[in-house]
Amino acid sequence: MAPQAAPNATASVDIAADPQAVYALITDLSTLAALAEETTEMVWKKGDSAVPGAVFTGRNRNGSKTWSTNCTVTRAAAGREFGFDVRAMGIPIAHWSYQLEPTETGTRLTESTWDRRPGWFSPLAGLLTGVSDRDAANRQHIEATLARLKRRAENP
Repeated sequence: MAPQAAPNATASVDIAADPQAVYALITDLSTLAALAEETTEMVWKKGDSAVPGAVFTGRNRNGSKTWSTNCTVTRAAAGREFGFDVRAMGIPIAHWSYQLEPTETGTRLTESTWDRRPGWFSPLAGLLTGVSDRDAANRQHIEATLARLKRRAENP
C-alpha cells in the first residue's frame, strides 16, 4: 500500500524522453540495478514483470557490506508509476516509488522512499549496511540514480 506521510527522501529530474520509455527503464530490473547506487542485482522471484503482487530479490552492497531484500510490487501503471515494498528477514524496511509526469519536453521523474523499519531495527540495519544515516544516504543515492536514468534515457 502506498504511504500517506511525506517521504524520507525524494528528488525529481526532467528527462527528454517519453514517459513510456522512462517507465520501461525503471521497470527493467537489470537496468534499474545497474543505475542504482547500492543495488547490484534485482531478479524476479515471483512473476517476471512489473505487476502488483510480483516479487523480486534485491542484492545490495556498500563497501564490504552486502545484504539482500525481498521486494513486492505495489503499483505498476505504465508510463505513470512504479512502486514496491521492501522487506529483509521478514521485517518491513522501506517503500520506494517512481512517479512519472508528462512534460512539454518529455517526463518529470520523481523517486521517493519511505523508511518502514521498526525503531529497534534501525541501529542493527546501520551495522549490517554500514549506513548510519539512511535518510541522508538515500537522498544522495536518489540524486545519483536519477542522474544516471536521465543520461540513459536521453542517450540510449
